[in-house]
Amino acid sequence: MVNRPPREGQEEHEARVKKEAPGAQQARSTGEEHRDRPPHDRPHQEERSPQEETAPAPKAPAPAPAPKTPVRILIVGGGYVGMYTALHLQRKLRRGEAEVLVVSPEPYMTYQPFLPEAAAGSISPRHVVVPLRRALGDCQVLTGEAASIDHAKRTVMVKTLATEEEGAGPIAVHYDELVLAPGSVSRTLPVPGLADYGIGFKTVEEAIGLRNHVLEQMDIASSTRDPEVRDAALTFVFVGGGYAGVEALGELEDMARYASRYYHNIEPEDLKFILVEASGRILPEVGEEMGQYAIRELRGRNIDVRLETRLDSCENRVAVLSDGARFPTRTLVWTAGVKPHPLLAATDLPLDERGRLKCTAALQVDGVGHAWAAGDAAAVPDLTAAASGTLCAPNAQHAVRQARVLAGNVLAALRGSSLQDYRHKYVGSVASLGLHKGVAYLYGKRLKGYPAWFMHRAYHLSRVPTFNRKARVLAEWTLAGLFKREIVSLGSLENPRAEFELAAGTGRHPEAS
Repeated sequence: MVNRPPREGQEEHEARVKKEAPGAQQARSTGEEHRDRPPHDRPHQEERSPQEETAPAPKAPAPAPAPKTPVRILIVGGGYVGMYTALHLQRKLRRGEAEVLVVSPEPYMTYQPFLPEAAAGSISPRHVVVPLRRALGDCQVLTGEAASIDHAKRTVMVKTLATEEEGAGPIAVHYDELVLAPGSVSRTLPVPGLADYGIGFKTVEEAIGLRNHVLEQMDIASSTRDPEVRDAALTFVFVGGGYAGVEALGELEDMARYASRYYHNIEPEDLKFILVEASGRILPEVGEEMGQYAIRELRGRNIDVRLETRLDSCENRVAVLSDGARFPTRTLVWTAGVKPHPLLAATDLPLDERGRLKCTAALQVDGVGHAWAAGDAAAVPDLTAAASGTLCAPNAQHAVRQARVLAGNVLAALRGSSLQDYRHKYVGSVASLGLHKGVAYLYGKRLKGYPAWFMHRAYHLSRVPTFNRKARVLAEWTLAGLFKREIVSLGSLENPRAEFELAAGTGRHPEAS
C-alpha cells in the first residue's frame, strides 16, 4: 500500500514556491539543467570581478582589406616604341604597382637599320632581332595581332595562333592604360604587276628572302643558255631612294659583285642595278650635298640612278618606267615609303588626315584619357622646329627617345605627377652605301666614305638593344674582317618541306634519281 502525503502539507508546499522570487526559481532551474547535462557540455564558470562584469563585450576583428588589383598597361606593338617603353616601365615600376602586357605579331623586335647588312651576309639574321620574352622578363608577352580597339570599353580584340588553330574568334583583352605602337606597313601603289612580283624590305624574313633570291638569280644566269633569261636574271630594280632602298641596294650590289668572282661566266659588268626615285634627290635626311655625293658614288659603281622617275608597270616581269625605259627583270624591290598600320582605322581614337593618331607633345592621344602613342603611328608635334605645326619624322631616332618619355609619363599619370613634353632636336643621319662606304650628317658635320661607314656602324651598334646583341654583332663584324664574305644561298628556307614532299610523293630521295 502506497503512502501519500496529506493534502494539507501539499498545499503549504505550493504556497511557499509561489512566494519565492523569480531569480531564485531561475537559479534553481539553471542548476537543474547543469546537473542534467553531461560533464563536457557544462559551461565553465569563472569568478569575475565587478569591473569585468560591467565591461562591454569585445568587438570582432575587422575583415582584412581585399588585395588591390594592379593596373594593367597594355602595349600594342613590339617594335622600337613598344619594346623600349616596356623596358623602361619594368625598370621603374614598383612591385605590385602595375602589370605590363605586350601584344606583338612576332615574339621579337627587329632592329631594321641592320636589315641591309643581314641581307648582305655581314650579320646573322638571328642577331638582327631581339627576343621579347628574354628582354622583357618582368612583362607578359602575348604573340598575336590586334584586330580592333574599343577604347570606350577599354578592350582590344586580339587574334592569336591559338584562336586560328581552334577556329575561334579574337579574344578580348582588357586594360587600364593603352600604349599604341603598331608601327607602319609598306605603302604600295596601284601599279600593275606590283602585287605579283614585288618584294618588300621591312622585315628580317624579307631581307633574307631577298638575299637568297639575288644569289639564286645568279645561279640561273650562270646555268641558262637563253640570253633573255640571263639578262632578266641579272637585272635588279629598286624603287625608292630613301634609307631602305639606298642601303639595301648598296649592300646587295656589293655582295653580288663580290659573289660574281666565283662564277666562271658572270662578270661584275654583267650585273645591272637600277634605282628609281620619284623625287629629284635621294637620302634627303643627310642633306642635299651628301645626297649628291651618294648619287655620284652609286653611279661610279655602274648603278643606274633615275631621279624624277616612277614605276608605271611591272607586268610579265618587265619594269616599265615613266621615262619610257623598259627593263625585263626577275627582281623588283619596293621600298617607296610606309603608311600607318591598318589597325588605327579599326579604333575609336582620333586620326589625322594621313591616318596617324593625333597626339599631344606629352604623347597622349589628343582629347582621350588613358591612351598613349608614339613612333610611326603617332602624329607628335615637333617642339624644336622653327615652323609651328611641324611633326616629328617617323624614324628610329625619334621612336627610341619618345619611348623613354612615354614610359615616364605613364608612370607620372599613375602616381598623380605632372607630365613631360617630348622635345628632341634632330641630330642628323647616317647611311651605308655598302662595305666601307657611306654618308653621314651629324651635328652639322658631313662625313663620307670610310669615316661615314664607320660612324654608321658605331652609332647603330650603340643603339641596338641588349648587351647580348651588341656583343654578337661586334663579334660577327670582327670575324667578317678576318674571313671572306659568305655567299651561300639557302633558298630552301622559304619552303622547308619541299624536299620531303618530293620524297614522299616519289617514294625515293630526290638525290637518288
